[in-house]
Amino acid sequence: MKICSMPHFFRFMQDLLVPKNNYGVLVKNLHFGTIPVRLFQPKTASSGPRRGIIFYHGGGCVFGGLDCYHNMCSYLARETDSVLLSVGYRKLPDHHHPAAFLDCLNATIHFMKDLKTYGVDPARVVVSGESVGGLGAASITQMLLGRQDLPRFRAQVLIYPILQQINFQLLSYQQNQNSPFLPRKFLMSCVCKYLAIDLSWMDAMLKGAVIPPDYWEKYNKWLSSDNIPQRFKSQGTQPKFPGIFNETAYLETNSIFNLEVSPLLADDKTIAQLPEAFLVSCEHDILRDDTLLYKKRLEDQGVPVTWCHVEDGFHGSMLLFDKNIFSFPCSHKIMNSTISYIKGI
Repeated sequence: MKICSMPHFFRFMQDLLVPKNNYGVLVKNLHFGTIPVRLFQPKTASSGPRRGIIFYHGGGCVFGGLDCYHNMCSYLARETDSVLLSVGYRKLPDHHHPAAFLDCLNATIHFMKDLKTYGVDPARVVVSGESVGGLGAASITQMLLGRQDLPRFRAQVLIYPILQQINFQLLSYQQNQNSPFLPRKFLMSCVCKYLAIDLSWMDAMLKGAVIPPDYWEKYNKWLSSDNIPQRFKSQGTQPKFPGIFNETAYLETNSIFNLEVSPLLADDKTIAQLPEAFLVSCEHDILRDDTLLYKKRLEDQGVPVTWCHVEDGFHGSMLLFDKNIFSFPCSHKIMNSTISYIKGI
């Protein structure tokens, strides 16, 4: 079996072996143009339009899909009494950036323009995502600011998201670099493959040699480990970052600076206009510090933030909430905290 076919095989087995549970909600498979989506609607009668949730799944643009996240979405829809739209965006190995981003964006716009059809209150639409889906939620929330033809999002729910592709030497990237659930090398491989960057540039990216000095002067106030609270800092020396600038490496990798893949780089004016946020971070997750940095950016601009930090949490743990012996206390904490937040808005 060719390596390029492995994601297809893994997704097939994943969807085949994970039993689906509708949790008592009505489930419809639809297409918005060519984009497959799945709609989850509570069966109980409602006195008026319901809250809407738009959800983008995780999986590094390699794994995951509508079936893999079916149980999570149906459970969220039931427990929050919301209409939930899950987007089945295109993934590797067949599709590179910006395919996933555009699918999520276009499906969202389609849904937002037709909320009445789905019984959704336009004043209560939450955009959400897990892992790379959290990246989609953050970047699409930014991109749709100022669209007069669409309702504003009520809130953004970002569950251990990846929010930048530039500083791979943040503290959590070092502390959890060999995490079995999302090791740094695998994360960087996914980033390179999705952005169509040759893997030979991974070392330059790791060292920050792809960052022009004037870029770092501009962005270090948002991307530096200096912005991470002291409680998360462990003893030891920080590697020199960024490394010596390599212009050729920059020219081959500069898509990492695009806002749709690094929304943490948005300017203060954009950040200040964003809706309130619910952020989940996990202590044993390589992406922990992405969340901490975005939290600081939002709070510095006066955006209300509800933060759920899970001390025993690890990347992907929410997906295991209903997996019985493979479920963890942190899985239930993230799920219950997310439900509680959404029900409160």
